[in-house]
Amino acid sequence: MAKLRILYFAWLRERVGHAEEERVLPQGIGTLGELIAWLRTQHSGYEAAFSEPRLVRAAVNQAFAGQDAAISDGDEVAFFPPITGG
Repeated sequence: MAKLRILYFAWLRERVGHAEEERVLPQGIGTLGELIAWLRTQHSGYEAAFSEPRLVRAAVNQAFAGQDAAISDGDEVAFFPPITGG
């Protein structure tokens, strides 16, 4: 089982209800997409945060990553809205 540090930024943090957490994942979760699907089952705040996956960006160990990116024990995963510049 993998233990992750998960960070939430902006409106994701507001919907989930906290800025960060440590989670021990059940067997079978090895990608960001699988993590998101599992988080959505945890409570309504997660469901609201991840209801539109295309609006959520992610990083694994501070490197941008897609939903097919592998995650493993000790990783830091961050979720945030799309970044815009001006």
